[in-house]
Amino acid sequence: MDRRSLIKNAGIAGVLAAGVAPAVHAQAAVRWRLASSFPKSLDTIFGSAEKLSAAVKAMSGGKFEISVHPAGELMPAFGVVDALQGDTIDMAQTAAYYFTGKDPIFAFSCAVPFGLTTLQMAGWKDHGNGRKLLDAFFEKYNFKTASAGNTTTQMGGWYRKEIKTVADLKGLKMRMGGGVFGEAMAKLGVVAQNMPAGDVYQALEKGTLDAVEFVGPYDDEKLGFNKVAPFYYYPGWWEGSADLEFFINIKKYNALSPENKAILDAATRVAAADMTAKYQVLNPIALKNLVANKTQLKPFSKELMDAGFKASMETFAEHEAKSPEFKKIHQDMRAFQKDQILWNRFSEYPFNQYMAQVKLP
Repeated sequence: MDRRSLIKNAGIAGVLAAGVAPAVHAQAAVRWRLASSFPKSLDTIFGSAEKLSAAVKAMSGGKFEISVHPAGELMPAFGVVDALQGDTIDMAQTAAYYFTGKDPIFAFSCAVPFGLTTLQMAGWKDHGNGRKLLDAFFEKYNFKTASAGNTTTQMGGWYRKEIKTVADLKGLKMRMGGGVFGEAMAKLGVVAQNMPAGDVYQALEKGTLDAVEFVGPYDDEKLGFNKVAPFYYYPGWWEGSADLEFFINIKKYNALSPENKAILDAATRVAAADMTAKYQVLNPIALKNLVANKTQLKPFSKELMDAGFKASMETFAEHEAKSPEFKKIHQDMRAFQKDQILWNRFSEYPFNQYMAQVKLP
């Protein structure tokens, strides 16, 4: 795709109409490095970073370029925040809840148990208080955020054995992305472990793990989890959506010209929208493939869902008691969520419920 058509398709031709392009050509070239927490094999997720890079280059006429590096190439998958703080990279693509060991607040920027859906997350961040509150928190880590795309509601994971009751979770060694839901699952007896995507299959195959949650049908099939764990549970109550992000070095961002800032901001939106839309196409296809290859789909029981909810709310309360900032962000998100649930009772919920029951032509 050439530069002109990309800009047109991205819906940002107004940037050029305002005179951005001539100014860009007069500027010195800018070269950035982006480190991802994901391997190239996850083409939808990693592809979002590649989409960003291509959009920035095309819109700037090659005057602003971002080289994209998969996990392990410049640093380990979970080393990106330290690298941003040390000014050794300009951007990262990651999941914020990987870094709740630094502060549990990180989780709100990606996913928390019984949290926001994809559309709700976009609304809270971009037109509610979410982005403002979170970027104020992240400033101490030397980065600001932009969405890299949302995986949408995730699955509940792959298990070597059936999970019928809470008792079946006792002692279960499970890979989880990190964050508050790992703590909630620990209350239910799960031994939660956080590890990069590239390490998970081998751990599951060798029996180091008994179960794994990752994303959804498309990514999970690519990583081969169905080959070693037959039971695939739903829903992923800990990730009603998962907003992956670009972490942008604040110092480097502030040094950009207004034109390059506009290009970067527009390119992140192009990449995020592309990734989110791809999952709508790829997940149903992958799900049908998995079922055809003997994967057993299983719903979590109400007992398990209720136990997960109780453990999650207890975990939130514990963190609120320790951190006024955590409490402020959590309560703001829940207030937004309550309004969304009220509205959806009369919009998406009844429509989707009806459509799930009828036979389409």
